[in-house]
Amino acid sequence: MKDKIRGIDELIPLRKRLKENGKKIVFSNGYYDPLHIGHIRQFREAKKLGDVLIVGVNSNRSVRANKGENRPYMDEKERAEILSSLDFVDYIIIFDELTPINLLGIIQPDILVKGNNYSQEEVIGREIVESYGGKIVLLSMVDGLSSDKILESMGLK
Repeated sequence: MKDKIRGIDELIPLRKRLKENGKKIVFSNGYYDPLHIGHIRQFREAKKLGDVLIVGVNSNRSVRANKGENRPYMDEKERAEILSSLDFVDYIIIFDELTPINLLGIIQPDILVKGNNYSQEEVIGREIVESYGGKIVLLSMVDGLSSDKILESMGLK
Protein backbone atom coordinates (compact mmCIF):
# COMPACT_ATOMS: atom_id res chain seq x y z
CA MET A 1 0.00 0.00 0.00
CA LYS A 2 2.86 2.38 0.68
CA ASP A 3 3.75 2.18 -3.02
CA LYS A 4 0.74 4.46 -3.56
CA ILE A 5 2.60 7.24 -1.74
CA ARG A 6 4.69 9.07 -4.30
CA GLY A 7 7.23 11.88 -4.18
CA ILE A 8 6.89 15.17 -6.01
CA ASP A 9 9.74 14.13 -8.34
CA GLU A 10 7.65 11.17 -9.53
CA LEU A 11 4.68 13.27 -10.64
CA ILE A 12 5.76 14.30 -14.14
CA PRO A 13 6.64 10.75 -15.29
CA LEU A 14 3.49 9.43 -13.59
CA ARG A 15 1.26 12.00 -15.30
CA LYS A 16 2.93 11.37 -18.66
CA ARG A 17 2.41 7.60 -18.39
CA LEU A 18 -1.22 7.97 -17.30
CA LYS A 19 -2.02 10.42 -20.11
CA GLU A 20 -0.27 8.24 -22.71
CA ASN A 21 -2.52 5.38 -21.61
CA GLY A 22 -5.62 7.57 -22.00
CA LYS A 23 -6.38 7.72 -18.28
CA LYS A 24 -8.60 10.47 -16.87
CA ILE A 25 -6.94 11.91 -13.75
CA VAL A 26 -9.01 13.13 -10.81
CA PHE A 27 -7.31 15.13 -8.05
CA SER A 28 -8.40 16.17 -4.58
CA ASN A 29 -6.43 17.66 -1.73
CA GLY A 30 -6.71 18.59 1.90
CA TYR A 31 -5.40 18.31 5.44
CA TYR A 32 -7.33 15.15 6.38
CA ASP A 33 -6.52 15.91 10.00
CA PRO A 34 -8.44 14.02 11.20
CA LEU A 35 -9.64 11.89 8.33
CA HIS A 36 -13.37 11.16 8.58
CA ILE A 37 -16.25 9.43 6.78
CA GLY A 38 -17.05 12.57 4.78
CA HIS A 39 -13.60 12.41 3.20
CA ILE A 40 -13.99 8.70 2.47
CA ARG A 41 -17.34 9.24 0.75
CA GLN A 42 -15.93 12.12 -1.26
CA PHE A 43 -12.99 10.00 -2.45
CA ARG A 44 -15.35 7.18 -3.44
CA GLU A 45 -17.45 9.60 -5.52
CA ALA A 46 -14.37 11.33 -6.95
CA LYS A 47 -12.98 8.03 -8.22
CA LYS A 48 -16.18 7.46 -10.21
CA LEU A 49 -15.41 10.61 -12.21
CA GLY A 50 -12.25 9.22 -13.80
CA ASP A 51 -9.73 6.42 -13.98
CA VAL A 52 -7.09 7.49 -11.45
CA LEU A 53 -7.60 9.35 -8.17
CA ILE A 54 -4.61 11.26 -6.85
CA VAL A 55 -4.92 12.79 -3.38
CA GLY A 56 -2.69 15.64 -2.23
CA VAL A 57 -2.06 15.71 1.52
CA ASN A 58 -0.76 18.85 3.19
CA SER A 59 2.50 18.16 5.00
CA ASN A 60 2.85 18.71 8.75
CA ARG A 61 4.54 22.05 8.08
CA SER A 62 1.81 23.12 5.67
CA VAL A 63 -0.98 22.18 8.09
CA ARG A 64 0.78 24.06 10.88
CA ALA A 65 1.18 27.16 8.69
CA ASN A 66 -2.48 27.05 7.62
CA LYS A 67 -4.16 25.87 10.84
CA GLY A 68 -1.88 26.93 13.69
CA GLU A 69 0.92 25.61 15.87
CA ASN A 70 -1.27 22.97 17.57
CA ARG A 71 -1.88 21.14 14.30
CA PRO A 72 -1.66 18.61 12.81
CA TYR A 73 -2.97 16.05 15.26
CA MET A 74 -2.00 13.21 12.94
CA ASP A 75 1.44 13.01 11.31
CA GLU A 76 1.57 13.38 7.50
CA LYS A 77 2.87 9.84 7.09
CA GLU A 78 0.02 8.40 9.15
CA ARG A 79 -2.57 10.37 7.17
CA ALA A 80 -1.00 9.21 3.90
CA GLU A 81 -0.82 5.59 5.06
CA ILE A 82 -4.49 5.56 6.03
CA LEU A 83 -5.40 6.99 2.62
CA SER A 84 -3.25 4.37 0.90
CA SER A 85 -5.45 1.64 2.40
CA LEU A 86 -8.46 2.85 0.41
CA ASP A 87 -9.01 0.89 -2.81
CA PHE A 88 -10.39 3.92 -4.65
CA VAL A 89 -7.35 6.12 -3.90
CA ASP A 90 -4.62 5.35 -6.44
CA TYR A 91 -1.82 7.72 -5.43
CA ILE A 92 -1.03 10.04 -2.54
CA ILE A 93 1.31 13.03 -2.69
CA ILE A 94 2.41 14.85 0.47
CA PHE A 95 3.04 18.49 -0.40
CA ASP A 96 4.76 21.18 1.62
CA GLU A 97 3.29 24.32 0.04
CA LEU A 98 0.40 26.20 1.61
CA THR A 99 -1.82 25.48 -1.41
CA PRO A 100 -1.86 22.79 -4.13
CA ILE A 101 -1.22 25.26 -6.97
CA ASN A 102 2.23 23.84 -7.77
CA LEU A 103 0.86 20.28 -7.74
CA LEU A 104 -1.99 21.22 -10.07
CA GLY A 105 0.49 22.61 -12.59
CA ILE A 106 2.49 19.39 -12.48
CA ILE A 107 -0.33 16.81 -12.35
CA GLN A 108 -2.71 18.68 -14.67
CA PRO A 109 -5.75 16.71 -13.54
CA ASP A 110 -8.72 16.40 -15.85
CA ILE A 111 -10.95 16.98 -12.83
CA LEU A 112 -10.26 18.82 -9.58
CA VAL A 113 -12.68 17.73 -6.86
CA LYS A 114 -13.59 19.75 -3.79
CA GLY A 115 -16.52 19.75 -1.39
CA ASN A 116 -19.59 21.83 -2.10
CA ASN A 117 -18.74 23.95 0.92
CA TYR A 118 -16.76 25.91 -1.70
CA SER A 119 -18.12 27.79 -4.70
CA GLN A 120 -16.44 27.26 -8.08
CA GLU A 121 -14.83 30.71 -7.75
CA GLU A 122 -13.36 29.88 -4.33
CA VAL A 123 -11.54 26.73 -5.44
CA ILE A 124 -7.79 27.36 -5.27
CA GLY A 125 -6.19 26.50 -8.60
CA ARG A 126 -9.41 26.70 -10.60
CA GLU A 127 -7.81 28.98 -13.17
CA ILE A 128 -4.90 26.58 -13.69
CA VAL A 129 -7.16 23.56 -14.19
CA GLU A 130 -9.51 25.41 -16.53
CA SER A 131 -6.58 26.84 -18.54
CA TYR A 132 -5.81 23.44 -20.09
CA GLY A 133 -9.44 22.28 -20.37
CA GLY A 134 -9.85 20.58 -17.00
CA LYS A 135 -12.92 21.09 -14.87
CA ILE A 136 -13.89 21.60 -11.25
CA VAL A 137 -16.45 19.28 -9.67
CA LEU A 138 -17.98 20.10 -6.30
CA LEU A 139 -19.21 17.02 -4.43
CA SER A 140 -21.75 16.94 -1.63
CA MET A 141 -20.47 17.07 1.90
CA VAL A 142 -21.85 15.10 4.84
CA ASP A 143 -24.13 17.60 6.60
CA GLY A 144 -22.73 18.88 9.86
CA LEU A 145 -19.45 16.96 9.58
CA SER A 146 -16.00 18.48 9.33
CA SER A 147 -12.57 17.87 10.80
CA ASP A 148 -12.88 21.09 12.77
CA LYS A 149 -16.23 20.00 14.27
CA ILE A 150 -14.75 16.64 15.25
CA LEU A 151 -11.82 18.38 16.93
CA GLU A 152 -14.19 20.79 18.71
CA SER A 153 -16.26 17.88 20.05
CA MET A 154 -13.05 16.38 21.47
CA GLY A 155 -12.11 19.68 23.10
CA LEU A 156 -9.06 20.06 20.86
CA LYS A 157 -10.07 23.23 19.06
